[in-house]
Amino acid sequence: MNKKGFFGNWGGVYLPEILRETFDRLEEAYQQARNDPSFWQEYLQLMSTYSCRPTPLTYAENLSKHFGGAQIYIKREDLNHTGAHKANNVMGQGLLVKRMGKKRVIAETGAGQHGVATATMAAKFGLECTIYMGEVDVQRQRPNVFWMEKMGATVVPVKDGSRTLKDAINEAFRDWVSNIDDTHYVLGTACGPAPFPEMVSWFQSIIGTEAREQIERYHGRPPKRVYACVGGGSNAMGIFQGFLEDKKIELVGVEAGGDGLETGRHAARLAGGDASPGVAQGYKTMFLQNDDGQMRETHSVAAGLDYVGVSPILSHLWEEGRVRFEAATDTEVLAALELTMKKEGIIPALESAHAFAQAFKEASDLSPEDAIVINMSGRGDKDIFTVAHAFNDPSWKEFIIERAREYQKG
Repeated sequence: MNKKGFFGNWGGVYLPEILRETFDRLEEAYQQARNDPSFWQEYLQLMSTYSCRPTPLTYAENLSKHFGGAQIYIKREDLNHTGAHKANNVMGQGLLVKRMGKKRVIAETGAGQHGVATATMAAKFGLECTIYMGEVDVQRQRPNVFWMEKMGATVVPVKDGSRTLKDAINEAFRDWVSNIDDTHYVLGTACGPAPFPEMVSWFQSIIGTEAREQIERYHGRPPKRVYACVGGGSNAMGIFQGFLEDKKIELVGVEAGGDGLETGRHAARLAGGDASPGVAQGYKTMFLQNDDGQMRETHSVAAGLDYVGVSPILSHLWEEGRVRFEAATDTEVLAALELTMKKEGIIPALESAHAFAQAFKEASDLSPEDAIVINMSGRGDKDIFTVAHAFNDPSWKEFIIERAREYQKG
């Protein structure tokens, strides 16, 4: 990143004047922390005692035999506290909030994992917490909303626009403008104005640092490919950073193909080929937008990938040819989820299952001497309503109907 917050042609800081001083203070606090070895040691200590790090790298023996190609390893961020990689970032930002002396945090969330992680951090550090969540996502991720509220957070359903992640981000920024003196916005992904893309990536780099050491210890050498799903890009940036300097390792980002790229109902920015450069939500990147610059509606079975933009760092790595981007459809994702459950007894989040789907397409093309690493960014129990509905499970329907009758009786 250069001094103006750009990664090549992407990034920057496009903000109203009222937020300039706040961002200058955030940049100063972040740079001081980055240059202070004791801060990172405090962060590592927190993550090891509170958040179960390092997370394991699991050898998927049954899946490897099933495909008959590369040896498949899974980086288990689902075993991180709160069930996803999101805790890595929010705990780091929580330590920054303590340094800045602010008393309130706000956040946006799509799949709910970032919201749960932020509510958890706020509870631990004694902070007031408000979470903005698209109304559509509130409905499909109700269990996560329940936990956020039980931990003391206020969850605000956003009813504007498509009522999904981008609208939640917009609403969080509106809150921040009105409450800049005592409030910090815990942005959940590697997007937004600088220093957020770099800062979030820094905290998430713990994934890649661990994974690089683990795969070389278990497999004896680096992997052939590393796969990660891509919404905003925080889990992908997290694991990619462990392998970025080794050009022999192919990095594969997997976006939401939704109902298929040809239908227009997807959230594939870089794999889809129909995104274009734009400036929104304080930064410049590739957005799905029409000819007038209006953001298009997106679709994915995974709430956390249902976003119109992508990290400016990933836009840069895509432009440089360092990261290859693919898309997995909803149908492919559900098939990959079902296969992983039946072969390994592991339940990936729907977001993570996008990375599994693409890895499964390609595993048999590689040699058994090769290894691939899939970043399992989160666990799938949060998706039980969406997955049970998608699988048209009759016993689940019966359970829901009976429970609804019980509630109606009072």
